[in-house]
Parts: sequence; C-alpha cells; structure tokens
Amino acid sequence: MDWKKIIPNEHGDWINQRNESFEEFIPVDASKKYDLKSNSFFLTYSLGLATGRDAWVLNFSKNSLEENLKTSISFYNSQVNDYTIRVKNGEEIEVDDFINTDETKLSWNRNLKQDLGKLKKLEYNKENVIQSLYRPFTKTNLYFDKGMNAMQYQNRKLFPNQNLYNRIICISGKSAQKPFSVLASDRIADLQVVDKGQCFPLYYYEEKEQVQGSLFDASSESKYIRRDGVSDFIYERAKKQYGKSITKEDIFYYVYGILHSPNYRETFVNDLKKMLPRIPLVDKPIDFKSFSNAGKRLADIHINYESIPACKDVIVHLPKEQLRMDAYEFYKVTKLRFPKRNQRDTIIYNSRIKISNIPLEAYQYQVNSKSAIEWIMDRYQVKVDKKTRIKNDPNDWSLENEKPSYILDLLLSVINVSVQTVDIVEKLPRLDFTES
Repeated sequence: MDWKKIIPNEHGDWINQRNESFEEFIPVDASKKYDLKSNSFFLTYSLGLATGRDAWVLNFSKNSLEENLKTSISFYNSQVNDYTIRVKNGEEIEVDDFINTDETKLSWNRNLKQDLGKLKKLEYNKENVIQSLYRPFTKTNLYFDKGMNAMQYQNRKLFPNQNLYNRIICISGKSAQKPFSVLASDRIADLQVVDKGQCFPLYYYEEKEQVQGSLFDASSESKYIRRDGVSDFIYERAKKQYGKSITKEDIFYYVYGILHSPNYRETFVNDLKKMLPRIPLVDKPIDFKSFSNAGKRLADIHINYESIPACKDVIVHLPKEQLRMDAYEFYKVTKLRFPKRNQRDTIIYNSRIKISNIPLEAYQYQVNSKSAIEWIMDRYQVKVDKKTRIKNDPNDWSLENEKPSYILDLLLSVINVSVQTVDIVEKLPRLDFTES
C-alpha cells in the first residue's frame, strides 16, 4: 500500500482542505454587526428562529395554535403560582427539582426555567401570531414571542411586524451537516429552513426612539426606520466597477444568483462547509448583470412560489364522475407518496387524485439535502408529535384560508418552481476561479 503524507494547511485542515483563493473574496457577513464601515456585503445578519418548542408554537391551524398556547401558558403560570408559595414559605428548592416535566403540558427549556425562577408570568397575545417559513416552501402559523421562543436572535430587527417589507437570503451556517443551500424568504425563517441557517437581509429596521440623529431617511410613517442591509462599502465598489446605475438591490440579488452557481459551489465546497460564503465581484459588468438578474428571478419564484402556475405538461388525474362530497374532503391529504420508490414522475395525492408526467429534472433542484417537491410531500402530511401529542394537520391550513385545493395547487406550483430554477441555474455564467 502506498502512503501519502498529509500536511495540514494554515487553518488546521488535514482533509477537505479549503481553497486559498476563497480568502481573497469579500465576506457576506460583517465581523461586527451594524458597523456602517464594514468591508462586507451585508451590515448584519441573523440566525433563523429557534423556538425550542416547535410543536407548541408552530401549527398549520391558527385555532389549534391558540388553544395549545393558552393551555401551555396557563400551566406555566400555575407552576409560577405554586413555586411562589414554596419560595415565600422559605423553602430552598431548585427549579429543576420543582417543575412538572410532563411534555403534554409544556416543553421546558432554559429560558422558561429562568423566568420561573424570577417568578415571571406569561400572557398570551394574539398579535404575536404571524406566518413564518418553517421549512422550504412551507408556511405555517408561528407564535413569535420572546417568552415562548428560545432564541429570536436578530429576527425582530428584520421583521418587526408583518406590514413591513423585507427579503432575506437564508444561507447554510458554519459547520452545517447538510450540503450547502440557500433560499430567499419574505418572512421570518426557522433555523432549519437551511441547516443552521443564517439570514442576510435586504433591509433591517430600527425603532425611531432608538435612533440617534436625523430621522429623514425614514421610509414609512410607521414607528420604524428602514435601513439598507447591503453595505456602503460593497455598493461603492460595485458602482466603481460596473457603473453608477447599480443599486443595492442589484447587489442583493447578485449574491443570491452567484450562491446558486454550480461551479462556485463545487470549487469551494470545503470552504462552504466551514465558513460563511465569501464572494468575488466578477470582472465583467455583463456577468454581474447576469447573476443579479438571475438572482432576482430566482428570489421572485422562490418567495412567490404559491402563485407560480402549474407546468403545462403535468397531468392531474381526477375522478371521471363527479363525486358528491365536500370540496375540503375531496382535496384532503393524509400522506403524499410515490407509487414506487423509483417512480418519481407520478405522485399519489390521495385516494381520488393522482399527478403524473412530472419532469424528472424538477428533482434536481434541492434545498437542504432534499428536492423542493419532496419537501412538500414530507411536510404536508398529518403528523402527531410524539412527546406533546399535538396534532399538526396541513388540511387545517386549507380550511382556515378557505382554499380547498391549496395543497394540490402548492405541489403543482413547486414542481414548476423547481423546473424554472434548474433552467435558470443552468444558464448562469460559468466563472473561472483560479487559485492565486
């Protein structure tokens, strides 16, 4: 057997060594968040939301979510009452030794235990129920509340409320276990939309009373001031290189476009496993424009995926005879499946509906190690959480949004989104990444 001597590089990598030219590129992340002089693409970023108790604070049904929350908050407050009595009676008792850990009543974490130790009660606020992106192409109801979310990170600065416009690019985080992924969103994204996801914003928001100096850059009449997430540093560099007509939005979509580049991902596969992306400003203005335009088209279809029409060639098989049944019952799903493991051109929607002639190239579009189509198949099934016994039924989303065929329409849309994504990515300029 021939042995090869391995020498670690300056980063300490013995195997899967990083590409030295990666260091020459511009980081997407600021070394210090909100530093206006940062030499990075973005001024700030945030980890995706980590709730610490998904089953309790996320549900397809807004009604079930409210009921579950009221139940768990009531139980928590009763624990506060009982603990308060014990403390006032002079007992020295640790929170961990006191709490009832029955997960069908509440899922405890460090935050809630600390609040209990402070004798702090919680109050349900229906205004905190919003729509979020839980998994790729999967919207759900979320209770966005500091008391019931383990870690909100910077998400409240990215999305202070549902009326303020923003877009974010979710990027696989450092030391992610799944292949590098990126996905755009216009709402709060969960930490696992992409593995350990870091979210880079087009904008971020500050409350007016927290802002020092002039308020004349306010973009709305709200109590918030909108700031650019893209740095002045990269904006000036891009204008100098590509012309004064370049905007910060162009740069935002350029980032999204180049992060979809197959040869960028392949060339720097080891770097992207260990670091957040570093991105070059391409030499040719025409290539910058190509990546930016492609990034804009990709972001539009990835964010507005529900409105994308079905592929013309995809066939939906419906019963020949009109069935006398409720529309919601007709489109109701239990679990979407393939007829056979390797027969992916067809999906059995339910006992009444089948979809066939699905282009196989659609499965090439993958996010977080799974095709977009299979994310729909995985998430849009009836599930009961083992620990809490809470039911999460996607049919409730259809019912509460008054769209009986929502899940079928969604699947058909995502098939087309996938086909379009593959087509756009294949047409991206091929870059020559030459090591220095």
